[in-house]
Amino acid sequence: MAQYIFYVILIIVILDFLLERFLDYLNRSYWSDELPAVLEGIYDPDRYKKSQQYLQTNHRFSQITETFNFILVAGMLLLGGFAFLDQLIRQFTIHPVLMALLFFGILGFIADLLGTPFSVYATFVIEERFGFNKTTVRTFILDKIKGWFLGLIIGGGLLALIVWIYMFTGAWFWLIAWGVISFFTVFMAMFYSNLIVPLFNKQTPLEPGELRDAIETFAARVSFRLKDIYVIDGSKRSAKANAYFTGLGRKKRIVLYDTLIKDHPREELVAVLAHEVGHYKKKHTLAGIITSVIQTGLMLFILSLFLDSPELSRALGSPEPSFHMGVLVFGILYTPLSLALGLIMNIVSRKHEYAADRYASVHYRPDSLKDALIRLSVNNLSNLRPHPAYVFFYYSHPPLLKRLEAISDITPPDHQEGNTDE
Repeated sequence: MAQYIFYVILIIVILDFLLERFLDYLNRSYWSDELPAVLEGIYDPDRYKKSQQYLQTNHRFSQITETFNFILVAGMLLLGGFAFLDQLIRQFTIHPVLMALLFFGILGFIADLLGTPFSVYATFVIEERFGFNKTTVRTFILDKIKGWFLGLIIGGGLLALIVWIYMFTGAWFWLIAWGVISFFTVFMAMFYSNLIVPLFNKQTPLEPGELRDAIETFAARVSFRLKDIYVIDGSKRSAKANAYFTGLGRKKRIVLYDTLIKDHPREELVAVLAHEVGHYKKKHTLAGIITSVIQTGLMLFILSLFLDSPELSRALGSPEPSFHMGVLVFGILYTPLSLALGLIMNIVSRKHEYAADRYASVHYRPDSLKDALIRLSVNNLSNLRPHPAYVFFYYSHPPLLKRLEAISDITPPDHQEGNTDE
């Protein structure tokens, strides 16, 4: 039985890699140096050509990194690397919690070290070449150290708690672990911007002025209680721009990148914010959290059905069953279901983006939203022509041209200023 499980694991890893390569091939076949007609006169041809060069450079680099990762995982499976690490750890401790912490800690640390040269090249060569990189060597190193620290404290603490629950709760493991992880998910959704973001970036309240007045006027008009508007120093690491909504209830806040404020006029910034408000008004944030909690419960329930089987550990060459080996094997076997759930999540997410665009168009100015989306795409050198299959598998947001088409089909009320909510 263990041998058959091993073959299934190997097949899943190979098919996953081949699927990614096939989708990359399809996506590359859609690239064109010809500017889409809908953007003629809006998107500078030279800038568009640069975006194609950026896509090709990133594609070649991703081919190398993903092939390296595949060879690494396949090598660990075929050469018994996971079983070797398991037996090595057993020479120092047989306590389930300590074994799990050492096993995943060592794997994670080695994977991070092996991936660091690729991160360095992507940041300081590719992003630098195309004018995006603002990260200093000092910031890069500090980010690494902080990431390790958070992984040790948060990841290690949560893992230790889950293993401890497994040791002492038996059949109730999945339900109690689900409750713990769900609480953590909601807590982080509410306090991530307060607790984690400050470790990496500065967030400062948006200063009084025309932009803040325009934002507050819009928020009041659509009955959106907005207390916190923050500006984050995204330019510390990249010239790319973004904005996001975070938190729940009284902890909600809008965060604008300083690069976004720098590159966009006031009307476009309010349109971007209106889009984020649309997500909140449509309860997309809450729906995302609930969906994540349900998915976690499903995964833990299925895990609980198989985790006690010694065949999982034996499939990777370990003669003695253990929590960490069982979780590793299950994680790989769960890949097809995870992929299916991810596809559903992406479909829902793209619908949410269309809905938020519609909200911003109806309650503010559709032309300003279109201009903002175009400018973001131009400045970030985004792919304007992704293959539909690639979009289906990987995109949580609709491609730019699809969003512009959808916004153009919206007929806003004659007098938008009177609108409050839908």
